[in-house]
Amino acid sequence: MSPRLAARAVLVHDNRLLLVNAWANPGSDLWCAPGGGVEPGSALPDNLRREVYEETGLTIRVDLPCLVNEFHNPQNGFHQVEIFFRCRLERGVLSDDWADPEAIVTRRKFFTQDEMAVLHVKPDALAEIAWNDGIAYDPLEPIVF
Repeated sequence: MSPRLAARAVLVHDNRLLLVNAWANPGSDLWCAPGGGVEPGSALPDNLRREVYEETGLTIRVDLPCLVNEFHNPQNGFHQVEIFFRCRLERGVLSDDWADPEAIVTRRKFFTQDEMAVLHVKPDALAEIAWNDGIAYDPLEPIVF
């Protein structure tokens, strides 16, 4: 099975990082950066703008990459490589009325750095890279549910 490619947004606005629920299961407490799978023939920034809008209703500007993360599921061979891009909010506000057309993202919120310290967030390097310059690689790890 070939690895799946995904693009994700590192969007810090008013010193808060945008996160979404990672699974449609409302019992999961896992949070991640918005974004998702790349459609063939479409540039990574275009995919990311589409995904962020679908999941949050926000319009973003996509800047440079800042993190590469990969994870896999040893049970079924699923392997995903994620490229995280620094992003800026162009327009929009989070609304409880917004609905992800794929019905995966049901929660979206901006978190402070202090709030991030107690959240279950993947990848592990996300909080550190969000408030620092540079680029990082978060090594391959088993998928977390």
